[in-house]
Amino acid sequence: MSGPAAKPDQTATRDEGGSIAGPKHNQDQPVVWERWQKKRTFVRALEGTYSHLTKELLEQPRVITSKDVPWKGGPNLYGKHVIAPGAAAKITQSIESHIEAYAPGAYSQKHGHLNSACFYIIKGRGHDIHDGRRIDWKAGDVMFVENGCVHQHFNDDPDNEAILLVFKAKPLFLFMHLLYQKMISYPPNTLPKGHEDWTPPTDL
Repeated sequence: MSGPAAKPDQTATRDEGGSIAGPKHNQDQPVVWERWQKKRTFVRALEGTYSHLTKELLEQPRVITSKDVPWKGGPNLYGKHVIAPGAAAKITQSIESHIEAYAPGAYSQKHGHLNSACFYIIKGRGHDIHDGRRIDWKAGDVMFVENGCVHQHFNDDPDNEAILLVFKAKPLFLFMHLLYQKMISYPPNTLPKGHEDWTPPTDL
């Protein structure tokens, strides 16, 4: 892409230790999900000796209970990152896995990123829009978001929630500096009428 050189970002801040925290992503937008606007770990540093790192890896849990990971987001779309480079368990560096819970009739942010993603539909029915193309899905389906497309997820059931399990190799893409992500529009900040008391499930 061509165009004028980018000016240095003036929104860099220092954390409590005095280190540069970097520009705050989407800082000029209303706070919808805190994690979209704070410093995050996308690729974890591997520092130490081979023996230390190997020992640390072997000591990591092989079973992680998702109920121990809190839901974040809201009010009509929640997520929990169970496996990710920034998660508590340092078990993997190459994949992320998270769970998404949609209120009845809710929909996600409209956005795009370079990595692909695989969605297993645990509960509910709905559709996606991928670069303007509609893709319907229901419980038991596996749905893919292809590389580099602009997409959005919709729960089509006005009375019941939808639950999706997501797998993606996002850390590998970011490690290769395939960084570009774009937020086009945010999800609503109010719950659908008639479901103002909805909360995500407690058994996941």
